[in-house]
Amino acid sequence: MSADAAAGFIRALAQATPDPQTELLYTDPYSLLVAVVLSAQTTDAAVNRATPALFAAAPDPAAMVALGEAGVAAHIRTIGLWQAKARNVVALSRLLLERHGGAVPETREALEALPGVGRKTANVVLNVAFGAETMAVDTHIFRIGNRTGLAPGRTPREVEDRLVKRCPPALLRSAHHWLILHGRYVCKARLPECWRCAARAFCNYRDKVLVAPAR
Repeated sequence: MSADAAAGFIRALAQATPDPQTELLYTDPYSLLVAVVLSAQTTDAAVNRATPALFAAAPDPAAMVALGEAGVAAHIRTIGLWQAKARNVVALSRLLLERHGGAVPETREALEALPGVGRKTANVVLNVAFGAETMAVDTHIFRIGNRTGLAPGRTPREVEDRLVKRCPPALLRSAHHWLILHGRYVCKARLPECWRCAARAFCNYRDKVLVAPAR
């Protein structure tokens, strides 16, 4: 896909969904950070079912540390990898208190030093909580980047770098939301719904599904 086509692809998604938002429920940078950590290899919907009770019991790092791993685990048993995630949530909360006065740091280096926080999670928090122009590449965006020719790459970092380079600068902050939602609801892994894709004219995918399956 040419650079002009890539820009057209993203502009088409922008026009279709002018105000994209994360689907994770959160109220502040801390609850966002915890929600994103919990969302690894789990759907946002599953996380959203678990976090209201968790955040009611532990709305800040001090309360989360006091709740402890067993207390956190009791709220998140319905999501994948809940044992490791309970450990990470308590450990990162403790480090927020020890190193950052209980606040979520606004730098990638400090975020990635927290347990359970990798580049993708840091990118989401920097973007959503602090307005940074980052590109968080999850499985949906990695698939779209390679399937469509928008930003092919062997690793999430390669796809991220190419997307940042090809995205119109004015659209970069919202681009990862457009792409995640597009991958979640339209450009699906098993059966892409190309017949309703706003960016179909720019896509290089050879096996487009142009007719909805009969029901």
